[in-house]
Amino acid sequence: MQLDGKVAVVTGAARGIGLACVERFLREGARVVLSDVDAEAGTEAVEALTEHRDRVVFQACDVGNRGEVERMIGTAVDRFGRVDIMISNAGMTSAAEFLDVTEESFDRVVRVNLKGVFHCGQVAARQMVDQGTGGAIVNTASVASELAMPNQIAYAATKGAVRQITKAMALSLAPYGIRVNAIAPGSIETEMIRSLAKQDPSFKNTILSRTPLRRLGDPSEIASTMLFLVGDDASYVTGQTLFADGGRLSLNFTVPVDAA
Repeated sequence: MQLDGKVAVVTGAARGIGLACVERFLREGARVVLSDVDAEAGTEAVEALTEHRDRVVFQACDVGNRGEVERMIGTAVDRFGRVDIMISNAGMTSAAEFLDVTEESFDRVVRVNLKGVFHCGQVAARQMVDQGTGGAIVNTASVASELAMPNQIAYAATKGAVRQITKAMALSLAPYGIRVNAIAPGSIETEMIRSLAKQDPSFKNTILSRTPLRRLGDPSEIASTMLFLVGDDASYVTGQTLFADGGRLSLNFTVPVDAA
């Protein structure tokens, strides 16, 4: 098992990519703190992991709140003795055209998507430095960090910032043996995508028309990529953003765009 003896903290983990990551890490032998702002959903997620109940614990956390992040990392240390892996996956969006974006909605997205990555990364890294045995941090960016959408202003901006803070963190933490990378998923079958599809019935077909693999990704596929980034196979990889997007970034003007 690739993560035997490791302790991981995963935010935004009550569902979707985060939950898939927790499930995969548990299968690979890790002990995991499953964290989410939704206490009810998080508790239910942990209760469903019956096969691994002795190696997983839930901790509610609003990643934009420094005190709650400190409590989350404290739970990992109190329960499992250390932190080896930090997955900053919590995120949100607020759809609106640029002229209609409010300051309040913009700030909410920044607070979770960017400030949350800062809080989780710094608090976890300080624990890793104290332990003296290195560690791995993965931040969830998005294909939207490279390919902007006109109604996802704050989301695109914050995901671009996640890629840059990942590089800065990697440089700052390299002397301590802590690797920091990001993963930038394309369109994955999650509640966020389903919600956007409800708002615009043509949304899914538009996505598929711009995805060479002609399908949505599965959360388990992103979890597998996360596993690579935190594992020994990526021991010389830091400061990178890995795009798992079904080929979307490879498209150019010579490739026809069809309805899926």
